[in-house]
Amino acid sequence: MNKNKILPFESEFFIGCNYWASHAGTAMWSNWQESIVDEDLQQMAQEGIEVIRVFPLWPDFQPIDMLYGVEGQERGYRFGEERFLDNEAEKAGVSEEMMGRFVKFTELAEKHGIKLIVGLITGWMSGRLFVPPALRGRSILTDPRSIQWQVRFIKYFIKKMKYSNAIIAWDLGNECNCMGTVNTREEAWLWTCTLSNAIKSSDPVRPLISGMHSLSPNGKWTMQDQGELTDILTTHPYPLWTPHVGVDPINTIRPIVHATAESLYYADLGGKPCFAEEIGTMGPMISSEQIAGDFARASLFSLWAHGCHGMVWWCAYDQTKLNAAPYDWVAVEGELGLITEDRRVKPVLKEMNRLNQVIKNLPFEELPPRNIDAVCILNTNQDHWAVALGAFTLSKQSGFDLEFQLEDQPLKESDVYILPSVSGFDGIPKQRWNDLLDRVYKGAALFITLADGFLLDFEQLTGLSVQTRSHRRGSETLTILGDPQTFELELNNPIKLSLKSIGAEILGTESDGNICFSKSKYGEGTVFLLTYPIEKYAVESKESLYYPEQYPYWKIYREVYSHFEHKRVVKVDCQDIGITEHPINELERIVILVNYSPEDKKIPLHMVDGWHINATYYGEIVELPDGQQISELPANEAVIISVSS
Repeated sequence: MNKNKILPFESEFFIGCNYWASHAGTAMWSNWQESIVDEDLQQMAQEGIEVIRVFPLWPDFQPIDMLYGVEGQERGYRFGEERFLDNEAEKAGVSEEMMGRFVKFTELAEKHGIKLIVGLITGWMSGRLFVPPALRGRSILTDPRSIQWQVRFIKYFIKKMKYSNAIIAWDLGNECNCMGTVNTREEAWLWTCTLSNAIKSSDPVRPLISGMHSLSPNGKWTMQDQGELTDILTTHPYPLWTPHVGVDPINTIRPIVHATAESLYYADLGGKPCFAEEIGTMGPMISSEQIAGDFARASLFSLWAHGCHGMVWWCAYDQTKLNAAPYDWVAVEGELGLITEDRRVKPVLKEMNRLNQVIKNLPFEELPPRNIDAVCILNTNQDHWAVALGAFTLSKQSGFDLEFQLEDQPLKESDVYILPSVSGFDGIPKQRWNDLLDRVYKGAALFITLADGFLLDFEQLTGLSVQTRSHRRGSETLTILGDPQTFELELNNPIKLSLKSIGAEILGTESDGNICFSKSKYGEGTVFLLTYPIEKYAVESKESLYYPEQYPYWKIYREVYSHFEHKRVVKVDCQDIGITEHPINELERIVILVNYSPEDKKIPLHMVDGWHINATYYGEIVELPDGQQISELPANEAVIISVSS
């Protein structure tokens, strides 16, 4: 099944934003101003916004309170001082006044042609917890009474709103894993399952979006469980808050590929489509408005080229004039909008709208899936995100593409496997390890990089024998026998393996001559070993990724990839340019080049013999008198071409 078909959006890629009314922020429902909301929606529609994510604030829509008697005995629920009436809304604890306002909101959205993703349980927003008075102090995610009222709210809300043509998807809520703590993964699963069942039983037609962030393959909130229980996964890839990302200028490769790498990481491990549901720079203390626009442009092109479906900015309007919490708590929340309070449109929104029109006007309806060169297998005992981001970025800098899986998931078909930064004593689960070795024995290639990890069958697989294992003091200078020339790298691994070749070809050595990089045959396949966790080291080293010549970690990946035949027909000699190739058929491809750097680039294109450029759909290709074709890529820009054989 084509994953795209589950998506509710009219096009394969969409732009949008998260919305709170310009005059009130989170108080938009209690301080309802229809004329202002109407003006907001009209402006957003005129500026190209197609989808907005909206939030019925939980205590506004379910304003239940508990009254107490002698010695704190519970005396029953009220709306303030008013008893519950015997009608459906109040049995669900829902304010009919607020529901009427939401109905009007959907009518306004439909009038302006804007589609809605509705975050149902909005109890967490911008650093503040919002819960009905009766539930304050309870464990929101595990307390039976809390879950009971959440289910009642969901079922009533959807019953009343599912007839709106403006609503295209339900969302569990905004980052609901921030509403409280769970003790186990099973508690997180149970909360998600309970709400998911309530939503799907109330509306079996619309897809359910996760709305979660900060998921982990082996934590309490996992992308595997969210993928099991929801239809569409989400990332909230803010560079400032995400580990290993917010260390570089916003217009350089690490922050720009962040949304793409994390969305693919979630989708591949969770088994469901994923899009960037919240993205942003976090305001003018991070970058100028113009550079924020550059970041948005390159991020959007990257997400689209990698099949990540959409980009939704946080948020629609600045909120500098609001005095209520959370806006008077956190300075960083005030200037995150696409539009200022005086309705000036910022460069980010102008770029999003422009590029959305570029994509819609391309002479093909849907971008074919990109070619993938390798499968990256993440193992249990490691910092999964650091390793995934490192492997993805180093592959992009080398001119190739990979996809992810976990070690305990069925092995994906591939000619090349990467086992990065292997950590811990457990190794790889034996069934999967045997599957992998069988694939390699039959002709696949395997590239292993080691942290402190253990592997079965090490000698047979690598052609190396461990003489001793010890701990080293600091970093090492490695000499790599590269093609076309030898190069040096400084890397660190606290664990040192003293190795002896028993058949392996030596490709690199440490300063004392000890083997650190090798190649060997295993049946019909090839095994490369690097005794350093280069992926983890690259992302943990500051400035390492946006100075690729000074810190050429990518050369190891390029060296490994250079030993294989590839599906690639276009190459460039520039680590700041990411390339994806999208086969239309055996003789024609769409090729997208994205400049991940803040510098203008003029890059020669190297085409496989017999291939040529048919058309340039976006950007500029210059042909020199000698026939050489040059891609002219301004800072954080892209080129889209068609090539054929």
